[in-house]
Amino acid sequence: MPALAQPEMGVRVGLGLALRLLLLLLLLLPALPPARGAPRFDPTWESLDARPLPAWFDQAKFGVFIHWGVFSVPSFGSEWFWWYWQKEKRKTYVDFMKNNYPSDFKYEDFGPLFTAKFFDANQWADIFQASGAKYVVLTSKHHEGFTLWGSQHSWNWNAVDEGPKRDIVKELEEAIRSRTDLRFGLYYSLFEWFHPLFLDDQSSSFQKRQFPVSKMQPELYELVNKYRPEVLWADGDGGAPDYYWNSTGFLAWLYNESPVRDTVVTNDRWADGSICKHGGYYTCSDRYNPGHLLPHKWENCMTIDKFSWGYRRNAGIRDYLTIEELVKLLVETVSCGGNLLMNIGPTKDGTISPIFEERLRQMGTWLKVNGEAIYETNAWRSQNDTVTPDVWYTSKPKENLVYAMFLKWPTSGQLFLGQPKATQGSTEVKLLGHGQPLKWISLEKNGIMVELPHLTFHQIPCKWGWALALTNVI
Repeated sequence: MPALAQPEMGVRVGLGLALRLLLLLLLLLPALPPARGAPRFDPTWESLDARPLPAWFDQAKFGVFIHWGVFSVPSFGSEWFWWYWQKEKRKTYVDFMKNNYPSDFKYEDFGPLFTAKFFDANQWADIFQASGAKYVVLTSKHHEGFTLWGSQHSWNWNAVDEGPKRDIVKELEEAIRSRTDLRFGLYYSLFEWFHPLFLDDQSSSFQKRQFPVSKMQPELYELVNKYRPEVLWADGDGGAPDYYWNSTGFLAWLYNESPVRDTVVTNDRWADGSICKHGGYYTCSDRYNPGHLLPHKWENCMTIDKFSWGYRRNAGIRDYLTIEELVKLLVETVSCGGNLLMNIGPTKDGTISPIFEERLRQMGTWLKVNGEAIYETNAWRSQNDTVTPDVWYTSKPKENLVYAMFLKWPTSGQLFLGQPKATQGSTEVKLLGHGQPLKWISLEKNGIMVELPHLTFHQIPCKWGWALALTNVI
């Protein structure tokens, strides 16, 4: 037996030497350069923050946010229902449960009641298309931890195993991509309020990393590889630093190797301290609307319901923003270089309530007329007018166009604009949706006065706000 083993040992020695020589040769070879036009990003904020934002996002201007989950079952107060009831023990939430559910009822018992029985992804997609939005962002998982897809890392607390028994993310992704021209995006909460591994990590001041290694990171990779979101909207850092979440490592993979590396956009909520500082575009805070131009691309994520992101059965009509208020928010946001991400909260059955659908369709009606002044525009040298309130500007420099969006039709029929400098024989002014050149005169110091057309109620091109296209002004 020993004699027979000698040749085998010699072969192994020879193979080992050959492998070492091959490894040495590989180390001596120059590294392969990245593909042309595809720079590599290092897992550092300095490198990641230098990545140019894909152009489609700035051109899009308007998106729809969807907050949907188990919190849509109690549909009372807020999507933070579980936290306010169990952790903070707010009286209104404690009383709501005491008056409506058995004393031993747990939040997990809401899971089977999240049925989505009327959810029709095609219908949702058609509504979003009608809204004029160019991208949509769905909460794939909120802070409660319930995933809207069959996550392998969220056993029995996901939409395939519990409640709907359906892959909600997949159904909406397929409907959006097959029926609309919208980009598909996903929101993902990094932390979970009551996950035992996160709580244990938190108690160690995040020296332990059990939760991100076994739960958060595998789910993020799964989401990106399986559903290819072109917006990845992170939230819920749980007070943990970026090294705990491995935020920079994940983003480097996302930008360098993922299936959406060329088109994906990300926000700024990747760790404690990163908001309004690191990431793709800035959100800075919920309902962020600075009212002036920012040097960095930003997004105003806001809700039609003034007080909640999730659906509320106890909401009153005055709790919802009017279409006039929403148009004003869109105009202000875009004029200052931002995008508007407008949120709706579907019901536990999967329906979009009539008031949300009406607001979405109204916005689409307005954008059909005035979208030219919104989509693919740039901020102008002045964001709003200095003479007439509620006038906001955008521009298209290549076309020598400036748009003046005004939210109140002057009773005199004369609109005074203090910012544009016009030239006789060169400058032309038109009302979007009307099309005929309008008369204008230069004001003594600065600006112009535009004579608006005399239109009947049925002739006016739209309601809730109008836009002038000014050619060749400075």
